Amino acid sequence: MVRQASGKGVHFAFIGLLFLALGAGIFAGCSEKFMDHIPRLGIGGRYEEGKAQFLRGRGGNMETAVAALDAVVREDPTYKDSLTLLGRAYYNTGNYEVARQILQRALLVNKDDEIAWMALGLAQLRLGEDDKGIETLQGAITLISKVSKSGYRDFNEWDSKALVRTYISRSAVDVRKGAEAKASLIRNCETLLARMDDEENYQKQTKDFLRRYPGSR
Repeated sequence: MVRQASGKGVHFAFIGLLFLALGAGIFAGCSEKFMDHIPRLGIGGRYEEGKAQFLRGRGGNMETAVAALDAVVREDPTYKDSLTLLGRAYYNTGNYEVARQILQRALLVNKDDEIAWMALGLAQLRLGEDDKGIETLQGAITLISKVSKSGYRDFNEWDSKALVRTYISRSAVDVRKGAEAKASLIRNCETLLARMDDEENYQKQTKDFLRRYPGSR
């Protein structure tokens, strides 16, 4: 009788551990999803929250980006490239006039911000300011072509598959054609910015992975 009771005890203990393990797994999954909706605190946290929306591509939430980045620039308009990101967030929501105003402010903070120049040129084209937009994009494409190489944003293997470089070339061809290629120019320049976002996201994820698992090199 003692052995039988002991056997049942082991059996029930095993079942209990199994349910605990399953519960922990479910809780971990739920908590991970829940954490995605918890607002990050501090100016740095809000900046990262807003920037993350761009690096998620089409899955990014521009309303979240606008709210987070607006809070950042109200506290410190010179914080990193927060004005540029905020301008791009407004552009992505179709609010081109506000995007233009914010991107002009961003360039007062950093006149060498190639992304701000590119986004500003696109906003100008969207607003019908074709001559200004084409002139702005000519300078922006030149800047991007100079900096988009190994070491850009401290990524040693930047654009190793030449996806960014491909759209730099396509945008350069269109901008030389002028207003007659406006639709294609907008499309290729928007894709260029998207490819740069994708590349940065890939580089950040790779760097984070190698930091966690240095032996996987």
